Amino acid sequence: MITRSLNQIAIMSNAILSHPEAGNKQISGVSIDTRSIDDNQLFIPLQGTNFDGHRFVEKAFEAGAGTAFWKKDVPDPPENLPLLFVEDPLQAMQDLARNYREELGVTIIGITGSNGKTTTKDMIAQVLSDTYKVQKTSGNFNSQQGLPLTLLSLEESTEIMVLEMGMSALGQIEKLSYIAKPDIAVITNIGEAHMEELGSRENIATAKFEIIKGLKPNGLFIFDGDEPLLLNKVQNLSYPFTKKSIGMDKKSALYPESVLVNENGTFFKVNILPDTTIQLPVLGMHNVKNALFAIAIANYLNVPDRTIQQQLESLRITAMRMETHQGVNGALIINDAYNASPTSMRAAIDLVAQLNNFSKKILVLGDMLELGSREVAFHQEVGHFIAEHDVQYVFTYGELGKQIAIGVMEQNSSIDVRSFADKKEITEVIQSLLDEQTVLLLKASRGMKLEEVLEGLVQD
Repeated sequence: MITRSLNQIAIMSNAILSHPEAGNKQISGVSIDTRSIDDNQLFIPLQGTNFDGHRFVEKAFEAGAGTAFWKKDVPDPPENLPLLFVEDPLQAMQDLARNYREELGVTIIGITGSNGKTTTKDMIAQVLSDTYKVQKTSGNFNSQQGLPLTLLSLEESTEIMVLEMGMSALGQIEKLSYIAKPDIAVITNIGEAHMEELGSRENIATAKFEIIKGLKPNGLFIFDGDEPLLLNKVQNLSYPFTKKSIGMDKKSALYPESVLVNENGTFFKVNILPDTTIQLPVLGMHNVKNALFAIAIANYLNVPDRTIQQQLESLRITAMRMETHQGVNGALIINDAYNASPTSMRAAIDLVAQLNNFSKKILVLGDMLELGSREVAFHQEVGHFIAEHDVQYVFTYGELGKQIAIGVMEQNSSIDVRSFADKKEITEVIQSLLDEQTVLLLKASRGMKLEEVLEGLVQD
């Protein structure tokens, strides 16, 4: 984590130190929460619509803080404490993070995308971790606040940092890119997430493409070669960095030569490692694509081919992303309830349909949130997609989930479709259906907490 003198932190964050005599004091780490602050940390009093961190500055010092930012126009700063006066605490934190990143010279890998960025982050970090000292974004610290905090957590001995970059509006990823200044930038895909704010997939593509704004001139840009919206933008690029496409067919620079998915995992070969079969311990064609991003970066950073294979085969990813469980009576349960969009929902349904060793397939699906004015249509279209697949049961949860059920029933009357308002009722119905011929998928947006259906279904 950042360890600098008060004078150094003042310079790096464009701040004025209230007590110059304290300038040599060492500060180690930063915090935005007085409940978890450590001794001699910098406390950053962020402000929002209904809160103001300045109210907790004195409490932060009582808990051990060594200094704190203080916005210049906020009245009554504590006179007896060594404060750093700034125009805006959030901007000062971002400036501090950017300057710290540049001082360290660490290799930064920035990742954005509508779906798969967390899994891709986990895969990249795993593949590189045997060769380099690697840190990665923790949880969802990928925002205007979270990304600077992640950078400021960097150990000085870290060689590679894998950063997620999230957004909800145009201009946000551009700012994150200028803070992080990535050496390698990745766009996993363009989906429908944030349609409510951005209005179209074209605008989402524009927002994600902002990641190249801060990309180093001699850097590497890796993107989804199956996405026309990105291909069109790449064709017009004149930036002085290397471009590499990842896709599922031979038009891309990296592509799978063969793929097999079954209940034991996902097996594939990639064109740049033609003699190697990789067994991913996670399911799904979309995870093959995520793995290709990791392979491309590892290859670029001179990780040996055998190490790439071994690291992917020992992969551990963030919970509730294609997480498999042994269900009661020998059923296979796939918990993919961390989040959902139409794109990721279709990918998960495709996966279940491809598992030929199971004769009974159950989908438990909930609302996909933040889809804007077309949310009803998006849910019904997922229902139409299901109707074309080998699925026996569709159970939905939530008001928008009902629209998935409607879409299924419009086009396929042979599927048993039911909508529920109570998760416990879903669990009770499913318990009587589970056997060794059953595969069950749980998927919805994070706000639906659909993983609660699992209680009573997983084998202890």
